[in-house]
Amino acid sequence: MTDLHVPSSLALRAEPVQQRSADRITNLLDAAAEIIDEHGIDGLTTSDVATRSGSSVGVVYRYFPNIQSLLRALAARNMQKFTSRTFGAMAEQPDGWMMALDSAINAYAELLRTVPGFRALGFGDVIDKRFIQPELSNNTVLAREFNELFTRQYGLVPSDDLAFDLEIIVEIADALLHRAFRYDRNGDERYITKLRGIIRDYMECHQVVPAH
Repeated sequence: MTDLHVPSSLALRAEPVQQRSADRITNLLDAAAEIIDEHGIDGLTTSDVATRSGSSVGVVYRYFPNIQSLLRALAARNMQKFTSRTFGAMAEQPDGWMMALDSAINAYAELLRTVPGFRALGFGDVIDKRFIQPELSNNTVLAREFNELFTRQYGLVPSDDLAFDLEIIVEIADALLHRAFRYDRNGDERYITKLRGIIRDYMECHQVVPAH
């Protein structure tokens, strides 16, 4: 399984075709993430991004026509970081799908702890809950990725119930993880531990297809 496809150039005015342009966009997004971490999303301005990145305002507008498009591109990069870590690790996880879910929790919590701006912006839900695919919520897209992996990689019996239950736990995980980090930059472990138990209890009814 490949990473969930979220184009890093989402909402860019100009598609980077050279390494220099790609590096410049990375610098702009890094600068925006740092500013969000320090001042929140409402504190982000084009001029501050230009100053922090060592660029001009014109360079910022070349790639991002407005703050909204810059935020969407940063949210897309956040999503790509999560899927790269999570689904890549799951594809090689030998200890079963429950351990894989634990790995996903660990990956998301680590991003909340370490990636500038991630706590405030995440996958862009504060901007648009359906920016990955217009007809689906971001969490639904993630749940479908989990469903595809668990049925193919771990042999879970595919069913509508499994697909729906995975969407339920993605919603629960989203809520509890953000609550765990709302007032504690390191994450309140009580919420994270409770989340692991809820997922384990809720999903234990699903079975792996017996090996022949």
